[in-house]
Amino acid sequence: MYRQSDFQLKKQAALISLIVGFAMLIVKTTAYFITHSAAIFSDALESIVHVAATSMAFYSVILSARPADESHPYGHGKVEFFSAGIEGGLIVIAAVAITYEAVRGIIFGRELVRLDTGMLLTLAAAIINLVLGWFLIKRGRATNSLTLVADGKHVLTDSWTSFGVVGGLLLVKFTGVQILDPLVAIAVALNILVSGYQLMRVSIGGLMDESDEETLTRVVEIINKRRTAEWINVHHLRVMRSGQMHHVDFHLTIPFYWNVEKAHSFQHSIEGGLAGGLEDHAQVLIHLDPCVPACCRMCNVNACKERTTQFQAAPAWDVSALVSKPPYLS
Repeated sequence: MYRQSDFQLKKQAALISLIVGFAMLIVKTTAYFITHSAAIFSDALESIVHVAATSMAFYSVILSARPADESHPYGHGKVEFFSAGIEGGLIVIAAVAITYEAVRGIIFGRELVRLDTGMLLTLAAAIINLVLGWFLIKRGRATNSLTLVADGKHVLTDSWTSFGVVGGLLLVKFTGVQILDPLVAIAVALNILVSGYQLMRVSIGGLMDESDEETLTRVVEIINKRRTAEWINVHHLRVMRSGQMHHVDFHLTIPFYWNVEKAHSFQHSIEGGLAGGLEDHAQVLIHLDPCVPACCRMCNVNACKERTTQFQAAPAWDVSALVSKPPYLS
């Protein structure tokens, strides 16, 4: 179930990020033209990347809110992984461009002017981005939005970069060693290169449906809380994320003598409970399996008249057990 309130919160946050991004780009570009600093140029170039990435993020927030249709039966949430990947790729390109410009500065040199004004403008941008980054990450986690979290982390990286630039320019001002300026720019490039790699790594993992240990652990915790004697065994648990939605499916072993109506009612209640445990950001599909004689030793259904072996102990359910194939099916 997609909550309209979540969509509005995400859309609002993405729009704020876009507007602030444009404003910070203007501030940093102005600072660069005032000072001719390679370090400030690197900061301004990252802001260009941020504006481009935030524009993509804003679009992906709107697109991911569209419901599932015939051509996209699992919804449009995967676009958030594309958004994070594009943002990461742009950051990597920016890091290369910054390094190129910094090396040119080392080789040919350049005279820095009006550093005080440039540092004040850059410091103001750093503080604003620090607040914005924290806001985006908090809003992204509250609405389960990878796009906002990725955007927030990028903004925080941009903020720390700006603080680093200011620190480097202070060294230049007080020591007079102007080569420190392009060296700071190279340090900035290396820092954002790591950030870009991390975003691309998350994006590729999501698009490849990489196993998410955190979400699996959460689902297993919910299953254990709702577990009753009739849950004889759970196996082949899988979780796929698409935007803020989680698609959960697994096999559940139940008493073989239940009729279809009872089994279906039991299945429906479990699916609803699990979806509710994930704040309704989930679609749950359960494949029901009938128990076999080998299950008797782990089955604690007291009223069972078909038991062939005495109950011994219910198996412990953790992630490794629930994603695997049970021994009695081997």
